[in-house]
Amino acid sequence: MAHRIEQVNKLIRRELSELLQHQVKDPRLDTFVAVTEVTTSPDLRHAKVFVSHLGDEAEKQEILNVLIAASGFFRKELARHLKLRRIPELSFCWDESIKQGDHILQLIDQVTKDNTPDQPEA
Repeated sequence: MAHRIEQVNKLIRRELSELLQHQVKDPRLDTFVAVTEVTTSPDLRHAKVFVSHLGDEAEKQEILNVLIAASGFFRKELARHLKLRRIPELSFCWDESIKQGDHILQLIDQVTKDNTPDQPEA
């Protein structure tokens, strides 16, 4: 990946995180929503924004709907804060890596617990 695209991804991720924490006034986004990664196309026309939230599926779907509905607001704010010729179209999707990582850690704990020999009493 080109260095410029990586820098743009970092800038967009940082600005979106800041906007979510301080400027979004929607009560449905009062819970903690983290922007984990941004992937921008090479022509800077589209950006995939990966978000994460610990909660149930209904809550996640509502948060995703709110973020999709607010994508115009986010683009406008990004245009004000970033000095880019083109602000990409934002598409939001869930980052399942935290959930997958937790599942892998549970499997590792289970295997290590099963493989530990019983300690003889002294």
